[in-house]
Amino acid sequence: MNLIYASSAYPFGKLADKMSHAKLLALGLIVLIGADLVLAVNGHWSILLMGIALWGAHMGMTQGLLATMVADTAPADLRGTAYGFFNLMSGLAMLIASAMAGLLWDRLGSSFTFHTGVAFCLLALAGLALQPRREA
Repeated sequence: MNLIYASSAYPFGKLADKMSHAKLLALGLIVLIGADLVLAVNGHWSILLMGIALWGAHMGMTQGLLATMVADTAPADLRGTAYGFFNLMSGLAMLIASAMAGLLWDRLGSSFTFHTGVAFCLLALAGLALQPRREA
């Protein structure tokens, strides 16, 4: 995952300079949906590697983009605070999501856990679709 993430971050960063950030974020969520669906199918190592590669591509598409979106949104004099708050909220969300995923995995299995990830991605896509369009 990290190899794909690292090798795709720069090209997707260049792409972010040329296209709508919301569209690229949506595309990253669609790739994550693909990764979750692939990982939910079965545990064969070739399927697992495909899901991991898709997950790495999703990370390369979205992680730098999210930092850019914070910088674009925050006032210049509050960017440090905005990054700190973003990382605090991301960390808390990751903690809660990881605990929830562990519980789901333990109680209902891996496929259910990945399908739940798909559901959350679909909610995020719906939220993006409902956002008012900003003029560039």
